[in-house]
Amino acid sequence: MDPSNEALAPSGPFSPAEREAVYRAIFTRRDVRSQFSPQPVPDDVLARILTAGHHAPSVGFMQPWSFLVLRCPETRRKVQALFEEANAEAVAMFPPEKQAQYRALKLEGIVDAPVNLCITCDPDRAGPVVLGRTHDMAMDRYSTVCAVQNIWLAARAEGVGVGWVSIVDPARLREALGIPERVVPVAYLCLGYVHEAYARPELEVKGWRQRLPPEAVLSFDGWDGRQPGHPLLAAMRAAMGDAGS
Repeated sequence: MDPSNEALAPSGPFSPAEREAVYRAIFTRRDVRSQFSPQPVPDDVLARILTAGHHAPSVGFMQPWSFLVLRCPETRRKVQALFEEANAEAVAMFPPEKQAQYRALKLEGIVDAPVNLCITCDPDRAGPVVLGRTHDMAMDRYSTVCAVQNIWLAARAEGVGVGWVSIVDPARLREALGIPERVVPVAYLCLGYVHEAYARPELEVKGWRQRLPPEAVLSFDGWDGRQPGHPLLAAMRAAMGDAGS
């Protein structure tokens, strides 16, 4: 098919209401741990969420992701055991003054959530040479993370909470789920409806970390190009205030 014959989709801005809905999903997305309801996530809702993930951008259009839908309680208990093992190791990595605070945090909802998702990256999905991956072989994993973000935002729009369980040994997780050796587990997510969610990120509310100000993350024309009086910083601070951050 001649690409020149393909119709182009409109690329103008969204309406104010549409734009507000996108930003609302971004600013109210939360990492959910302990507020899951046992209410099942219907297949049509889950299908929309997964379809959003499958429409993420990917390097060379390789679409390296796979979505493992996990509902079996026995499988999820195996993963929970892997989390508990890794979490016991993790607590010792923090300084003594942080360990008690760490132990008080609820860091997973593997059994509580009605659905778990393991999202993987297959580096061989498009062959050994991939357009755009020729000089950075990690681009396929970055693409997979884009799918994770799409899933998270779509879930928020559906009123479904998501929690990312990152405290698990990837090799042990691969073995537990029968994932081929070449395939990389990128994200393990817990999905379900929630009773309530924090207005701000839970770790911020509980004093673990605070959101960094624009001055800490923005520079111009190079790494050291800090400009404290730049108007973009003021605009970002105003936008963060509007977002409730």
